Amino acid sequence: MPLLADSSSGNFLVSPSLGVMIWTLIAFIVALLALRKWAFPPISAALEKRQKAIEESIDSAQRTREEAEQLLAEYRERLAEARSQSEEIVQRARQAADAHEREAHARGDEIAEEASRKAQRDIDAATKRALQDLRNEVADLTILATEKVTRKSLDDSDQRRLVEEALGDIDFTKLSGTARSN
Repeated sequence: MPLLADSSSGNFLVSPSLGVMIWTLIAFIVALLALRKWAFPPISAALEKRQKAIEESIDSAQRTREEAEQLLAEYRERLAEARSQSEEIVQRARQAADAHEREAHARGDEIAEEASRKAQRDIDAATKRALQDLRNEVADLTILATEKVTRKSLDDSDQRRLVEEALGDIDFTKLSGTARSN
């Protein structure tokens, strides 16, 4: 009964006997052999499989990372190329706009110059018409004045001679302000 007294108090675990130790050792060895025969090979295979899968994942991730870095470098290169092309296009557009502006300016100057020349021609033509009208009016007035002075009617040849003499004495260029061209 001393064994029961000891077992009821729970001290048998703290101070085991030699028999319990041997049976514990035998049970441990049997469990170890059973685990080694049936449990460790599948566990070991699963661990090796898992290790290979992890290594492959790491290799795959490394390859993917390298590909991503390569793609990123390509995209950056393309972006830089696209930027340079866009800058070149903008530069060409600016040059074309400047050329178009210069061309429009030149054309506008040509149109203004042509309008000025046409206006000058119109002014010259109007001046010549006005001078001719003035000559005709002076001739008519001269004829009337001559008739009143002489109180007789002159024939055509006398009238023409008097008109030509009167017109020869008058300087019409001073009247028209066109002394530069007539």
